[in-house]
Amino acid sequence: MPRRRSPPRLYFDQTRQQWAVRDGSAFVRTGCGKDDRGEAEKILAAYIVEKHAPEPANDPLIADAMNVYATEAAPHLKTAKKIAYHIDSVLGWWGAKRASEVTAKNCRAYAATKRPQMARADINVLKWALTYWHNDSDYGPLSIIPTYWRPDRNPPRERWLTRSEAARLLWAARRCQHIRRFIMLGLYTGSRSGVLLAMRWDQIDLAAGFMSRLPVGVAQERRKRAPKVKLGRRILAHLRRWKRLDGHHDALTVCHDDGRAIHDPRTIWHKVVKAAGLETSRTRQGDAAHTAPHAGDLDDAAGRADLAGGGLPRHDGQDAGIGLWSPQPRPSGTSGERMRYIHSVPYLCHASNKIR
Repeated sequence: MPRRRSPPRLYFDQTRQQWAVRDGSAFVRTGCGKDDRGEAEKILAAYIVEKHAPEPANDPLIADAMNVYATEAAPHLKTAKKIAYHIDSVLGWWGAKRASEVTAKNCRAYAATKRPQMARADINVLKWALTYWHNDSDYGPLSIIPTYWRPDRNPPRERWLTRSEAARLLWAARRCQHIRRFIMLGLYTGSRSGVLLAMRWDQIDLAAGFMSRLPVGVAQERRKRAPKVKLGRRILAHLRRWKRLDGHHDALTVCHDDGRAIHDPRTIWHKVVKAAGLETSRTRQGDAAHTAPHAGDLDDAAGRADLAGGGLPRHDGQDAGIGLWSPQPRPSGTSGERMRYIHSVPYLCHASNKIR
């Protein structure tokens, strides 16, 4: 019985002191030296995807499974862009391996090369791709069902902002209109930061006093509820004033910078946090957008920051699964009432800004 042909793999050319891709009797130079193994693996993964068209198999190359998933399944998902990053990451280590080599041992070896949550996300995408191959009659089924191992999830985050911290944050943002609006909307509505940055005027009904967290015409996801928000008297006053300043441009985002939509305000956010005297490594945009203090010093800051009427409403309980703050008993050894964070916001200024 003839031996099965080995898949394309990396080969170190001792003469040239470079990595090459070996595919049967063919050798493709990578131009990567001995210490550039990581780059050579990326070239190998790209070579496999480009040269080898996926064929039905019970033990396919993982590169083939990823190729099929990336072209047939992922483009129809909302997270397609994020999945593309994970596919690229998976191919660098797993691309030349076969489905039968997906074991708990190899998953642990892979996880050792990544941060735990990145490895977990990569292995999830690997699982989705192989499951798609297995269930698709054109390619599968797999002869051996892979065994997966993933690092544990991070524990739920909890973050407390005192009333004075929120007041300092508002005061520091007094000259940044778009950041001031972002903070105010977060304080009053408890909405996620991504929702606030994408919020347009056509999502706000000033007459009825409601704000929709979803853009017009977008259906609500089954697993991520986004109920409408009943707007209070004070935030409605701010919104009506902002609307007069912005004019009749319903497609304009509420938190805009001179008409430009804000997608990634991390630079100015760091400056505001630093000006407020808060720790940039522990203060995320989600913290500002999900607190509802109700103290006198915050009222003063609201007035100084051009917040007519001052004061911020108090949220009692959780708004249908959306992150808000609820009052907790005064912690021992601390001053002032603190607010307990109920639901974490996924948007982070930077990876180092996660709250442990």
